[in-house]
Amino acid sequence: MSTPHHHPVFRPRPRTASIQTTITHPGSVRINVQGAFIVDDEPDVAAGPGTHTGNGHGHGHGHDIRLPNHTAVVSHVALDIGGSLAKLVYFSRERHSTEPGGRLNFVNFETSKIEACLAFVQHLQARQHALYAGSTSSDLCVMATGGGAYKYYEQLKEVLGVPVRREDEMECLIIGLDFFITEIPHEVFTYSSSSSSNDATTAADAGVAADEPMRFVEARADIYPYLLVNIGSGVSMIKVSGPRHFERIGGTSLGGGTLWGLLSLLTGARTFDDMLAMADRGDNTAVDMLVGDIYGADYGKIGLKSSTIASSFGRVFRIMRDAERDAEDGSGLMNGDDAHQDRIHPDIAAVAGDDDRVPNPVSFKPEDISRSLLYAISNNIGQIAYLQSEKHQLANIYFGGSFIRGHRQTIHTLSYAIKFWSKGLQRAYFLRHEGYLGAVGAFLKRQPRNWGRRNSFEELRPADDGREGRGATSKEG
Repeated sequence: MSTPHHHPVFRPRPRTASIQTTITHPGSVRINVQGAFIVDDEPDVAAGPGTHTGNGHGHGHGHDIRLPNHTAVVSHVALDIGGSLAKLVYFSRERHSTEPGGRLNFVNFETSKIEACLAFVQHLQARQHALYAGSTSSDLCVMATGGGAYKYYEQLKEVLGVPVRREDEMECLIIGLDFFITEIPHEVFTYSSSSSSNDATTAADAGVAADEPMRFVEARADIYPYLLVNIGSGVSMIKVSGPRHFERIGGTSLGGGTLWGLLSLLTGARTFDDMLAMADRGDNTAVDMLVGDIYGADYGKIGLKSSTIASSFGRVFRIMRDAERDAEDGSGLMNGDDAHQDRIHPDIAAVAGDDDRVPNPVSFKPEDISRSLLYAISNNIGQIAYLQSEKHQLANIYFGGSFIRGHRQTIHTLSYAIKFWSKGLQRAYFLRHEGYLGAVGAFLKRQPRNWGRRNSFEELRPADDGREGRGATSKEG
C-alpha cells in the first residue's frame, strides 16, 4: 500500500533532556495519528528473539501501522494474554531513517510459551536502553489485559522487573476497535461473495479474488451503536452504545479454542495456522451431510440448495455404520481375499488406503475434517451473532479476535451467515488487525482525554499520573 499523497509536516525529534524526563515520568502519551497508514511490508523483525524470524515461538503480523508524525517517546508496551494466544503491541522508531515518526508493531505468541513472549519484551527493554541514552530497563511499563494479565501477573513483574498495569479486558477491546474504526485508513473492510460457505462450492472454488469481494470502509466517527463479536478461545458478544458504554449481551463457548482442541485430537495438527492450511485443502462434503443427500435435490420451498450443509459431520455415522456392517459380513475372508473388496461401500473405498483390507476403522482425511469443523463453528457463531443483533436492533456487526486470522474461508462464512439470516439488513465488518483489539486498547489506555482526529486536540486536559483514559478505572499492579 502506498503512502498518502500529501506530505506530512514533520516535527523535530525531542531533545535528550526531554527524552529522559519522558522515560522516567512517562505519564500519558498522546499518539499522533495524523497521516497514519498501514504498512504492507515485513514487520519489525529486528526486534529480537521470538519473532517469526527468531526462535519460532512468536509471529509478526506483517501489517505494522506507520505513524509519520509521532515524535514523543513511548516507554510502554501492551500485552493481551488470552487462553490460547498472547498478543503484544509496541512502538518503534523507523530503522535506518533520519525522519521523525515510527510504527506500531504487532506480534503474537502461544500462551503456553509465555516465557518466549517475556524474553521478547526483555529484548525491547534492552533496545530502549540503547536507543535512549541514560534510561534503564526498569523504565519500561507494561499495560496488560486479558485473563493472563491476572494469571501471569506475578511472573510478569518478577521476570521483567517493571511496573505492570492491569486493564479491563472488555473495555480494552472497545477502545482498540474504536481506534481502528475511526483513525486508521484501510483497516476495516466488508466481504461479499455470491457463493455460500454452507455450499459445496466455496469462495476459493468460485475464484472470488477476481470478483474483488473485499471492500475497505473509510474511517469515520459516527459508529455507534454496534455489536462486537470477539472470537478468541471462546466468543463474547458486546453491545457498544458509545465511547466506554458497553454491555456483554451474550457469547458461546464454541470458539477458536474448540476448533484448536478438536482438530488437535482428530488430525494431529499442532498449530492453528496448520489447521487453517488443512481446511483450505479439504472437502467438507466427504464428512458433512448435505440437503441433496436427504432430498436428492434442492429443497426449494424453504430456499435450501442441494449443496447446503444439513448436518455437520452427518455422513460420518452412516459411513462408519456401513463399514462395520461390511466388516462383519466379510469377517470370514482373510489373507487378502479380494472378494470382500467388492462389498465395501463406495464411500469407504474412497477413503481407505490401498493396503486396507478391512474397512474398519474408517480413515477420514484430516483436511476434510478441518474444513467441516471450521464451517460448523463459523456458521454457529454467525447465526448467534445475527440473533443478538436482531434482538438488540444493531445493524453493524464487527468481528474481531485471533480465531479469524485474516482467513478467507472464515471471513466468507461469517459474512454470508449475517447476510443470509438478516436478508441483507445487517452488515458484517472485519479488520486487518482483528486479533489485536485488546492489546491496542491497553496500549492506548496510557493516553490523555480527547485525543485523536475525532476528538479535540485543542482542548486536551492534562493527565495527572498516567491513569486517565476517558474516565475509565483500571486495576493497578
